[in-house]
Amino acid sequence: MTTEAVPQDAATPIPAPATEWPQGAAEWQRVSPSYAWADLIVNLVLVLVAGVVPTVLVLLNAEDPLIPLLIIGAIVLVLLVNSLFAFRRVRAIGYILREDDLLFRRGIMFERIVAVPYGRLQLVDVTRGPLLRALGLATLKFVTASAATGVQLPGLRVDEAEALRDRLVALAETRRSGL
Repeated sequence: MTTEAVPQDAATPIPAPATEWPQGAAEWQRVSPSYAWADLIVNLVLVLVAGVVPTVLVLLNAEDPLIPLLIIGAIVLVLLVNSLFAFRRVRAIGYILREDDLLFRRGIMFERIVAVPYGRLQLVDVTRGPLLRALGLATLKFVTASAATGVQLPGLRVDEAEALRDRLVALAETRRSGL
């Protein structure tokens, strides 16, 4: 059995390779690598609070030290795995400003790509907690009419976040859709 090549019609678009979906030729803009340290610190604090308090309580009331040692071992294991993935998680965060919308991407195993149309933006907010302030970073939050959108772009340098906020507000004003 032979297969013949089917000629392409000039009007038929050729689909983009899967590696270029959905951004086309545009490059993903990355957040600051310094954000990995903030991500790591926050996760370490959460794990420590969730693990150290029960461990101390068990140590104070336990006659058998095996259970507290297993808990401490589990905490150390979680901290190590978390520290290994913190920097990779941050590298997975990116955005692209397209003609009609902003694409936002995050996630390692379960990648999430959200398109936020400029005309649907209701609020663009720059927030900075104490840890992000110490690192010179900010989080850009987008609010639309959809409650499911909930896009937050963390780890931007402050000047980059403010410039992006101003640009998005200007684009939203020019493309305002009826709500």
